[in-house]
Amino acid sequence: MAVDELQAIIQRCQILEEADFKGEDFNLFLVAGQKCLEDGYAAQLLEVIKNEKNKVIIKNMGWNLISPLVRCIFMYKQEDDKRELCLKILDQLAQLCNPKELFLGLLEQIEQTSGEQVCQTVMLLLQPLQTVLLKLENKKAYSVGLSLAMIMNQLAPLPVPYTKQQIQEDKLGLCQCCNAVVDFAKPFVNEVVKNMEELPENNDMELKEELLKFCMKSLKHPLLTAQFEQIEDIEEHPFRHFAAEITDILWDIRELIPLVFLHHKGKSSHWENQEFADIEQKNSADSLACLSYLMFVQHFGMDHFPMVFSPSYLLQCNMTHIEVLLKSFFSAPHLQDLFESCLLRMEDNSLLHQYLEFRDFINVPQDLVKVMTLCPIEHLRKKSLNILQLFIDKFDTEGKYTLFRCLLKTSNHAGVEGYIIKNIKDQIHLSLTGTHDNIWFTGHHLISLLDLVLLLPEGAETDLLQNSDRIMASLNLLRYLVIKDSESDNQTGVWAALARIEQNFLKPLHVGLNMSKAHYEAEIKSKKENRREAHNPNTVCSVTVSGEKMPAMTTEMQLQVLHSALFTFDLIESVLARVEELIEVKLKAVMDE
Repeated sequence: MAVDELQAIIQRCQILEEADFKGEDFNLFLVAGQKCLEDGYAAQLLEVIKNEKNKVIIKNMGWNLISPLVRCIFMYKQEDDKRELCLKILDQLAQLCNPKELFLGLLEQIEQTSGEQVCQTVMLLLQPLQTVLLKLENKKAYSVGLSLAMIMNQLAPLPVPYTKQQIQEDKLGLCQCCNAVVDFAKPFVNEVVKNMEELPENNDMELKEELLKFCMKSLKHPLLTAQFEQIEDIEEHPFRHFAAEITDILWDIRELIPLVFLHHKGKSSHWENQEFADIEQKNSADSLACLSYLMFVQHFGMDHFPMVFSPSYLLQCNMTHIEVLLKSFFSAPHLQDLFESCLLRMEDNSLLHQYLEFRDFINVPQDLVKVMTLCPIEHLRKKSLNILQLFIDKFDTEGKYTLFRCLLKTSNHAGVEGYIIKNIKDQIHLSLTGTHDNIWFTGHHLISLLDLVLLLPEGAETDLLQNSDRIMASLNLLRYLVIKDSESDNQTGVWAALARIEQNFLKPLHVGLNMSKAHYEAEIKSKKENRREAHNPNTVCSVTVSGEKMPAMTTEMQLQVLHSALFTFDLIESVLARVEELIEVKLKAVMDE
């Protein structure tokens, strides 16, 4: 019945001129063709399409069958003969239909797909879409760009497989699909390359621009968050293959090196809406950061890279990308590897302090501190700390001095400040024991720095428990200075500044310790009395800190926390007493002399 209906509409249209086809004819052909597919008459439909007499009809109406055809292909199992017939019909339509109409039909089908069928649909339609695009004469570059943009926009929401199992399973088909899209783009890459070789002064800039956009989208997703380490039992890592193909395309169209070095020039946005312009700029920055990671860490495209640049210049070029990657904890592994790779190329103390005049060289360590203190992933926090130390080590002495001042003023984290103060102590030690003078960690420069170190942020009312790391590091530094530098030499200048240090640091610390210990001892006494009245040491109560409700704690647990705080105060007090004892002994020795 379905075949008869199709034959009837075919016979009716055979006697008409192409210009005389009406909307009703298109609808009847679609309904009859769809019914043939659904009722299992794909073989008969294929014969009708292949019939030379129906060439004009198929050219004008065949594209209507794309949607029902795709549904039927997914309905049949992989080994089903009917599926194979449907695939042959799709191939015939790609050869015979009006390219413009079929192009729109294929794109519409890709646009309408969603969820688990996205990759399946894209991979199914890539070959006919490529066939159609190669036949287009007008607006070819625009059509290629539209196709690639549509495909990448559909792939963008899909999660990127990360673990070995996820990559092997490739549940949604993203790994396979990405590499299929590269194969789809290759004829157009070859066309651009050919044009550049034959007509260098008049090459097809439009098609080249569309391919560049595709590469930039690919760098943003999936490559920005992809995992590239070699995996056992996988002969060719899909994302490594995809990354290699993308960098090869960029090289072929002569955009690889310009993107790495000329990114700061940028192009003016064509968006009138500032929000859209900002989104485009953000996406472009992410893509360029990913490209740098692929080149300098994974070494894709490095065989094309000119080996004439100094390590400090390469670091400067990459600092913008490192800052971009720092904005997201999800790309922090890429950031750390890129930053570390750039720093390991350099010798210690070789980075000139003038580089800190560049905004990125100040912003990056500050953002790195945020990863160290806020990132929920422990190994990323630890590695960030190691990279910060590596960054410090590369600067010359004045650079270290400037960086320490900056981080002390901006980190707002006692642990980080304590770490920086330990670094200052190490630099002072090198200055006092080294063979050459170091003006930045002795004399008036050091005293200026110590004014930031030997200080309680809020005087005697400073939260000593929260700032214990900083306070202990400061006391240890002061103890070292008193032991190492005699009053007669006073290389560090600390003895001349002793009165100011006592006024701003030691005396307020004494007052603060007395207040804090009294407060916590009163809290312990109160808790013990409440426990006796309640006759239940395991009574659970809630504690609120900075407006946030903490996990419920028993009275015993609270007492442990309070005793731990008192132990910290005792520790600070013992070091403080030792520092004051050393100062007194040194001053007495001078007086005796």
